[in-house]
Amino acid sequence: MLARETATLIHSAKVELDHDWGLDHGTWTVVRHMYPDAKIPVLQLSIDYTKGPQYHYDLSKELLALRKKGVLIIGSGNMVHNLRMVAWDKINQSGYGYDWALSINEKFKSLITENDHRPLINYSQMGREAMLAIPTPEHYLPLMYTLGLRSGQEKVSFFNDQAVGGSLTMTSVKIG
Repeated sequence: MLARETATLIHSAKVELDHDWGLDHGTWTVVRHMYPDAKIPVLQLSIDYTKGPQYHYDLSKELLALRKKGVLIIGSGNMVHNLRMVAWDKINQSGYGYDWALSINEKFKSLITENDHRPLINYSQMGREAMLAIPTPEHYLPLMYTLGLRSGQEKVSFFNDQAVGGSLTMTSVKIG
């Protein structure tokens, strides 16, 4: 029922329902900790990573009706996610981050707090640090949905804000 309702809300993209696909690791790794008894329905939307951030930001606006009905929408990804540069020898060193990773993570958080989404949508114009943080967009694009669903001056908070292995951050954003 929720899947069909969601499909009717989206007009800017073709929506196909698939009940056989299963959950991606970006969904189940988050949801299993939040709801270990698995007594909630979970609907996962695929991200077309061939489309740019503006497309995803705009598409998120079509999901606002779900949020207004109390549906929890999670954008699961990482703002800083460069697996090619992970310092595997320091993966267990708490909070270890390269200077560029820590710097851009702080810049991203500042822009989110200020409700200044334009630079985040156009991250490729933010310089070398942003391009190191986001060498491929699939882990970053879920943030566009989270930001696109923010209405007005809703409160923003951050948790799990820690660097891992130098080139990853696990920073989570809560809106509302």
